[in-house]
Amino acid sequence: MAPSRRTLARELESIADFSDPSPDLEQYLTPPEIAAHLCHLAGLQGDLERPVADLGTGTGMLAVAASLAGAQRVVGVDVDPDALAVARDNAAQVGGDVDWIVGDVTRPPLSPDADVTVVSNPPFGAQRGNRHADREFLETARTIASVSYTIHNEGSQEFVESYAADEGGEVTHAFRAPFPIERRFEFHTEARETLEAEVFRIEWR
Repeated sequence: MAPSRRTLARELESIADFSDPSPDLEQYLTPPEIAAHLCHLAGLQGDLERPVADLGTGTGMLAVAASLAGAQRVVGVDVDPDALAVARDNAAQVGGDVDWIVGDVTRPPLSPDADVTVVSNPPFGAQRGNRHADREFLETARTIASVSYTIHNEGSQEFVESYAADEGGEVTHAFRAPFPIERRFEFHTEARETLEAEVFRIEWR
């Protein structure tokens, strides 16, 4: 039996953060509350009954959450092998059965048109050179997923809905959630900042 959303969030609180986060990759720890909400919703929608791919898995938060929430097969993909080492340790510590793969999410080592559920917390595009980075994750999701769940910066709803509609998809669920960020890079001026993230479920045809 899958854990409740509250229980899942509590289990995910022990997920370790990046040991040496990269500003260029916008490596931030996905909040346990968001991961639990997203994966609990995926379970209610029956989306964890198919294989799950976590694109840009980072610390493995979403991949581990999907596994704990009931997904039978989960793959976590990230371009950073150091991040995957953290993710692997987190899965061993917290639980969850996940296969970890080093790979570029824009060229994922997964078959096109595969029947998978994608979960992802893409870069928000805050760094120079990373603008529209979340679009690349949606483009990959469109090619490999039946359904995707992605976390975006505040104000992304019009873009996400427009992109999905143009590609034959449909946003079926959307919710907002606080995304706290601790000071970790030189350009951060506050000890702690809370963004208002937006999460979208898209069905792809």
